[in-house]
Amino acid sequence: MSRLRGVIVDWAGTIVDFGSCAPVRAFVEVFRGLGLDISVEEARAPMGMAKRDHIATIARMPAVIERSRAALGRPLGEDDIDGLYRDFIPAQMRVLAEHAAPIPGAVEALAGWRAAGLRVGSTTGYSREMMDVLVPLAGASGLAPDCVVTASDVRAGRPAPWMALEAAARLGVYPMSALVKIGDTVADIDEGRNAGMWTIGVTATGNELALDEREAAALSAEELAARVDAAGRRLLAAGAHAVAASVATSASLFADFEARLERGERP
Repeated sequence: MSRLRGVIVDWAGTIVDFGSCAPVRAFVEVFRGLGLDISVEEARAPMGMAKRDHIATIARMPAVIERSRAALGRPLGEDDIDGLYRDFIPAQMRVLAEHAAPIPGAVEALAGWRAAGLRVGSTTGYSREMMDVLVPLAGASGLAPDCVVTASDVRAGRPAPWMALEAAARLGVYPMSALVKIGDTVADIDEGRNAGMWTIGVTATGNELALDEREAAALSAEELAARVDAAGRRLLAAGAHAVAASVATSASLFADFEARLERGERP
């Protein structure tokens, strides 16, 4: 059991939605509806978590607490967070269709893994009802992992390992050291490490770069390379075993994981 047997990928910022932009739009919108402006950076900071947990994390940021006291006379409480999450669901579903396009190379990457005998699963901070919108749209473009596990399918989302473990069970693949988790956020890396998997952080198409495809293309080659490098350093510092520019180039790292397994190493 020394060879890799499966791959589990994230969705937004990893295989669809270059730049992971859809969640950001929805988070900013729902907080504004409560009379609070949050920055894009604040909206992105907890990316990868289950969406209610994401909202709660934003609400507990010191700067947001200060703004909440000024606007509402108090910090946001659990009822406020519940209300924000209720508003977030339709806000997110309204923009999902605009951000369902596969990231360049993602369809080919999944096909290549399958051709190599790997099972392909996925996990996401989106809820099941959100994925019921996104999965058919992505599938129409040829992007269809063997299973989709959402934050609402398990007792707790990232950084807990439960989604990854559930995906492995649905794929029928074990041990966890024979699987690779690929994602664009620190929460993805935490999920994979906590599940006992090899982890690859995506640096150029997701939340850490924080640019859509047009914005990334507008940068000079030097500036883009510097930002991608900085994203990689952050993901490696978070515990990623390796980083890749995109899911399309991540398979080049698999041979090293297999060699390490054959030497008796484990994630």
